Amino acid sequence: MVLKEKMQFPVFVEKDEDGFFVAECPILEGCFTQGKTLDEALKNIEEVIGLCIEEKRDEVMSQIQKVQDFGFHTVAIDV
Repeated sequence: MVLKEKMQFPVFVEKDEDGFFVAECPILEGCFTQGKTLDEALKNIEEVIGLCIEEKRDEVMSQIQKVQDFGFHTVAIDV
């Protein structure tokens, strides 16, 4: 039996103009999805991340290992 390691992935979620929640994993190219609810979007992005890793495991793992730190910041801009 092969034990799998749990990994944490950053995910951005925003609500679009149609009311759908759009989720994206910014460290995996093309890894995004949506859902009618936040819970649905988060479940969907978990599945999509899994598919991205399954499809290109070696490339993805190499990409992930290069990420030293990931933070979320905001900036204030006069508009």
